[in-house]
Amino acid sequence: MEYDLKVNMNEYLPLRDVVFNTLRQAILRGELKPGERLMEIQLAERLGVSRTPIREAIRKLELEGLVLMIPRKGAEVAQISEKHLRDVLEVRRSLEELAVELACQRIRPEQIHALEEAHLKFIEAVKGKDMMKMAEADEGFHDVIYEGTENQRLMQLLNNIREQMYRYRLEYIKDERMRQIVIHEHEQILAALRVHHVKEARDAIREHIENQEITVSKKIKDL
Repeated sequence: MEYDLKVNMNEYLPLRDVVFNTLRQAILRGELKPGERLMEIQLAERLGVSRTPIREAIRKLELEGLVLMIPRKGAEVAQISEKHLRDVLEVRRSLEELAVELACQRIRPEQIHALEEAHLKFIEAVKGKDMMKMAEADEGFHDVIYEGTENQRLMQLLNNIREQMYRYRLEYIKDERMRQIVIHEHEQILAALRVHHVKEARDAIREHIENQEITVSKKIKDL
């Protein structure tokens, strides 16, 4: 099996993290397809590394739900599962509703400004049509809200499911029609937080996540 992969070395990161990021992006971008086997020897040769960082990266990818270990077969890229999507977004919905409720009460003016900047960054990413940058900018928008809660435990819980959400976040914005809807949803969330209106904020974040679930679920069924 030939892998068309290129490792981007980063002098500030350990090799295992560089390999992990390379494989993770390849899966998220679709360069490594769902169901495709991950052969340690071939991957190590293609990336010019030993098998150890490959093995460590595969273990981390399994924890994120991006890779499955199949008995007597080995590792393969996980299929996008409707049940996994629902499970992750049910948790995300509850945590994000709590996050915007707390942020309405606690967010500071400078954090509102940071949220406005994050919103503009997402709009710029949409104009640039780089899906990875869009996903990262969307993630950054939500990160500001989490910080506005001033609740370290809640931020920790949300960070724990961050990587599992990332794949579905990326799938959502692959649909060009949804990108303008995401911009509108961000505007609604931002408007509610500016005036500290809890109900409007909770309604807006719920709609944002439900739209993601509906869109990605339909894409899974169409596969």
